[in-house]
Amino acid sequence: MNKKDIIHSSKAPEPVGPYPHARRVGNLLFLSGVGPRERGKNKIPGVELDDSGNIDSYDIEAQCHSVLRNVGYIVEAAGSSWEKIVDVTIFLTNMNDDFAAFNRVYAEYFKDNQPCRTTIEINRLPTPIAIELKVIAMV
Repeated sequence: MNKKDIIHSSKAPEPVGPYPHARRVGNLLFLSGVGPRERGKNKIPGVELDDSGNIDSYDIEAQCHSVLRNVGYIVEAAGSSWEKIVDVTIFLTNMNDDFAAFNRVYAEYFKDNQPCRTTIEINRLPTPIAIELKVIAMV
């Protein structure tokens, strides 16, 4: 691997650990987990925190739009596009309440291209968010 295979987007939020936004391997692009944070901001779209920093309430649709925007920023920075996304793994912290809303928003972004997809419910994510995506695309 060389440095040109490591992708950092100037529009996507800064990673919360020591990893790149994505890595290119041959003609495949592997995105690190992407959440709904916005670059340079501490506030997460659609999330209200209590005084202890725990989620008090959240708007899953606002988070979905933000996370999908961030995916777009990263695939574009790598020279790819929405149409070249081939696989999406979705991590939700509340499948019962959020799955239907996520599907509605997801359908807006993937009208013409329908990648393979897996949705998993998990206890929590590294930051106070309700959704994270893992994406593979062609370059």
